[in-house]
Amino acid sequence: MSKRAGKGELTGREKAAILLISLGPEYSAQIFKHLTDEEIEELTLEIANMRRVSPLEKEKVLAEFHEVCIAQEYISEGGINYAKDVLEKALGSQKAMDIINKLTASLQVKPFDFARKADPNQLLSFIQNEHPQTIALILAYLSSTQSAQILSALPQAKQSEVARRIATMDRTSPDIIKEVEMVLERKLSSLVNQDYTSTGGIQAIVDILNSVDRGTEKNIMDTLEMQDAELAEEIRKRMFVFEDIISLDSTSIQRFIREIDNKELAIALKGATEEVSDVIYGNMSKRMAEMIKEDMEFMGPVRLRDVEEAQQKIVNIIRKLEEAGEIIIARGGGDEIIV
Repeated sequence: MSKRAGKGELTGREKAAILLISLGPEYSAQIFKHLTDEEIEELTLEIANMRRVSPLEKEKVLAEFHEVCIAQEYISEGGINYAKDVLEKALGSQKAMDIINKLTASLQVKPFDFARKADPNQLLSFIQNEHPQTIALILAYLSSTQSAQILSALPQAKQSEVARRIATMDRTSPDIIKEVEMVLERKLSSLVNQDYTSTGGIQAIVDILNSVDRGTEKNIMDTLEMQDAELAEEIRKRMFVFEDIISLDSTSIQRFIREIDNKELAIALKGATEEVSDVIYGNMSKRMAEMIKEDMEFMGPVRLRDVEEAQQKIVNIIRKLEEAGEIIIARGGGDEIIV
């Protein structure tokens, strides 16, 4: 006899436990990777206490899960209203409302969700002539990769202004977000529903600047230095740029040098400060330093764009090594380190 016999309606936790039991250990393990430790403990306890699940209970839970997945997919495609219309036609008004209510009670659809699925070039054509604050609001909600592409394509004069507004953005009125969404939705012929009210901030612009090309990053930071030195310094504390190589310890410098092609390093050093060059040369063998210098002399004049690209490649390598925990970058000018 089922543990649930005579107890009435299943709780949400019990349904989740039945679902995981039905999916089996392999798929359940994949789901656990996305849960918090507390959620895993609660579900593990629920599964352990569940002696047997009747075929009817299992069938009901799987059917409900399938309906919710379908509804969630409809929401992603066209928003809450679109999902409601489709579900009403398929399941009837009452059933559709039950599913939508379950979703909206536990699911929040981020603002500009539809835009995150759009091509950055397409978005650029719609927003490039908007006010910097409007552009900043939209970019703050997009992925850092999308935002980086759009920010890089904006006129230089507008890049730093948009970056500054993202960095200083705190909370935004839901009404304003909805209004901006509606305008962009009409242009992209999409619909979305949302409840979030805050985004932006220093970390948002750092994530974006970490993804843009070296030229765009330098232009934005140089302009911010003049407009708001304090803000620029706060941003710099959270990101790593080519000139920050001088702050790395010898072990970290020697580690990233091993990952870099000598030709790329030679090009990057063509535009490096004397301080950066001395630090890099000081962390390689005398023979290797002489080879790099010979390469630099042999290649002659190099385009600024090529120098910036080479420097950005080095920065990207350093950031990846940091993420992998192979080097340490000290940030904020203090003793704090990120491992």
